[in-house]
Amino acid sequence: MKRFPFYIALALLSLLSFACADPYAYYIGHGKGETSERRELFSLYNATDISAEERFAIIQKISTDMLEEKDYPRLISLLNEAIEKNPDDIYNAHHMLTIAWACKLQDADEIAALYYDRIIKNYRDLMVNGESIHYTCLLQLLKLTPDPAGRIEYRRELIARFPAKLDLGSQLFLLGTEFEAVGEWKSAMDVYKRFMPYFESSVPGYPDAIQYARTLIDLAAIPKDWTYENLGDLLQAVKSALANGNAWALSKLRAKVGFFAMDWHQDKDAGNSQVALDLSAFMSGGRLYYEETLDAASNSREAYLKTWGWTERIATWYLYFRKVNFPADPEVHGRWEWAGIYYGEKMQ
Repeated sequence: MKRFPFYIALALLSLLSFACADPYAYYIGHGKGETSERRELFSLYNATDISAEERFAIIQKISTDMLEEKDYPRLISLLNEAIEKNPDDIYNAHHMLTIAWACKLQDADEIAALYYDRIIKNYRDLMVNGESIHYTCLLQLLKLTPDPAGRIEYRRELIARFPAKLDLGSQLFLLGTEFEAVGEWKSAMDVYKRFMPYFESSVPGYPDAIQYARTLIDLAAIPKDWTYENLGDLLQAVKSALANGNAWALSKLRAKVGFFAMDWHQDKDAGNSQVALDLSAFMSGGRLYYEETLDAASNSREAYLKTWGWTERIATWYLYFRKVNFPADPEVHGRWEWAGIYYGEKMQ
């Protein structure tokens, strides 16, 4: 059997002796703080008559110092060791929260998310400085979870448990978009209906949230008999109604949900742009005209047709056509609709 040289064996024995004498030597003297102060803290921490609250206060002090020193590996090791040593400690959820934060600071988001999830599922909630640890974890998980299916679980729990701490309207709308993303359309519509009373909510990234939700709800409620399989057939029907001055036929062709009429400077999602327009009031002045071809700005998903001769003070109108975006109904999704009117000459 191979023997270690005497000086190596002696060194190993010395290290072992030192480790046994001071089990926390690994955590002492590596940061910028005073070694003697940290050694004293560990001495207090290791006392047999210490309470859970006192132990937590000591660990908090050491953890704060390590965070300031960016000594993340030793911090994570220390807190994991504390959890393992006292598995029933009521403050273990907070220790895990600190570990998750340290992982996040090292750009280890996936590992941080695992710790946040573990806290939610395996540890009872804990109030620290007046804040719920579970609430903090759920907010972080919504930021770190890339797939909408995972976010649905966390957002539903957040809404159910902490409604008073949230902009509930914003959270409901975002939950609806996540149900949409995974194709759960009935759940999405149910959530959007719950969102409707919160019309004053500001949803980040969705300035037209209330109009968007209202449009989907209305689309789900009525037959979409104004849509056409292809743009050519829809244009032919519109041009025929224009040429004949048939206001009734033209009104039948316009979208019954979300139809707008506005000038080029207006926001089409503004409430006053959504109209039930009486076209007959603008068609009594004589013949209406239209371009034979679509405007150059038209593309595979939307199109513009210039018309003129209207009795409105602005005689030129651009009729706007688009593909219906409603995956909840595959038979309608992707069909064409006459969605609105822009007044005046088109902006260049």
